[in-house]
Amino acid sequence: MVDSGNAPDELPSLSSSATRINVRKLESLPWDHTGKHPGNRTFWKVIRRAVDIAWSYIIRHSEMDNPPEVEGGSVYASTHINGLIDPLAIMQSQDRRIIAIGRHDLMTMPVIGWITRRIGSQPVIRRAELERGVSDPEFAKKINKRSMLTMANCIASGHAAIVMPEGKSHQDTKMHALRTGALRFALSAASIAHERELPQPVIQPVGLHFRCHFWFRTDVFVEFGEPITIPLLEDPQHHSSLAGGEWLEPPAEQVIPLRDELYESLTHITPNAPDWETYRAWHLLGHLRANSSTSPLGSLKQEVLAARDIREQLILIENNDTLVEEAKEAADILHSVGLDARTLDMSGRIKSESRLERGVLGVLAMLLVTPITIPTTGLQAFVGWYAGEHTDEGIDSRTTHHMIGAIFSPLFFWPLISLAFLYSLFGATPLLPIYLAVSLPIIHMSNLVFLWGYDMLTDFNDSRTRRRLASSATGSRLEELVGQLIPQLGVLK
Repeated sequence: MVDSGNAPDELPSLSSSATRINVRKLESLPWDHTGKHPGNRTFWKVIRRAVDIAWSYIIRHSEMDNPPEVEGGSVYASTHINGLIDPLAIMQSQDRRIIAIGRHDLMTMPVIGWITRRIGSQPVIRRAELERGVSDPEFAKKINKRSMLTMANCIASGHAAIVMPEGKSHQDTKMHALRTGALRFALSAASIAHERELPQPVIQPVGLHFRCHFWFRTDVFVEFGEPITIPLLEDPQHHSSLAGGEWLEPPAEQVIPLRDELYESLTHITPNAPDWETYRAWHLLGHLRANSSTSPLGSLKQEVLAARDIREQLILIENNDTLVEEAKEAADILHSVGLDARTLDMSGRIKSESRLERGVLGVLAMLLVTPITIPTTGLQAFVGWYAGEHTDEGIDSRTTHHMIGAIFSPLFFWPLISLAFLYSLFGATPLLPIYLAVSLPIIHMSNLVFLWGYDMLTDFNDSRTRRRLASSATGSRLEELVGQLIPQLGVLK
């Protein structure tokens, strides 16, 4: 069994916004202890559509397993390395209405807070804020209890919750220690559901995999582990008190085993590598093994599963240091120039085909829709890029800012820009609302064409990088290493 006691347990660093507690907004934030979702249903549908649009801009390829079907509520739990993108990836993978719990400042900051409050998100004041004197302990206790009971009631009523039980975003390949908050309200949700004779909820482990999580237009694979049954407390009074609106802490002897079970489940479906260099080496070995069997890996999902199998196989092999070190050196060469193991052909040599035609077609596609895309979306894209490059929250927040800019575009900027443009052409005509409604899909389609061209231009630039690598001494060293690795693949059955 994986030992969660050895996991890193460092408090997260605080961003500037996390050091400011907005008492008034936190006290007035919507909550509900009857099981009704505290968010606005109509606004949820609007924001969900905006997220769909933004997702198609930020992510190039998405692969999402179907979540296991359950009758009751689900607590979706995953590791947390990519800021806002992580919960949105889980949101994109299923259809149920979500309730989330997160950092207090995400509920009170301008614009973002306006959105999160209306979709029913609940705030938590973390130990990191308490130990650094950011919040009054009594106020934090009040807010946290209210949020926990809201989450428990929503889950008991059949809603889906998204939690990141590590309590912070981080950049490691291994799980950090899990906080117990999510486990405590999951146990309470089971008690409330039992008392109200509702289907029992489950904890659903989620594996989130990114080709490179801080890249714009990266690939994503979302997978689901086996649902975890939430044990039912044996105290009937505990059930009735929770269902009646009183928050009671579940006993530690049930919280800790459930936390450890979740930790073990999540560990299996995360990289769980000593470092990113080793994880990239596993991907490389997975590609080489697949190529040697003439069945190359064709998707990120296949790569992730192959790397996981390599991880498990290496545990069984004694004296594998040479194999892993050579694979790490080869993978590092590729990573240093922004490439990965897809660069190698079936024989282990660097692909050197030209993609000039894709580059030319990509530029033409971008130029074709530039008159629409740049005026309607260019400013937001630039601000999102700039904020991502200058954030004080680390590299995991880079694509968060890209996503925020993309979400705001259809919600605010497109209608205002289109309305101003159409009014300048047609004046205050009764047909203006119809023109406006038609203009928004045109903007979206133009942006998709622009990004299609951008992807083709990226592919062309990657081909140029491969050709330069193939003709360099570093490329020769890469092919030498690969040549040494291929005969050793027999041990990786």
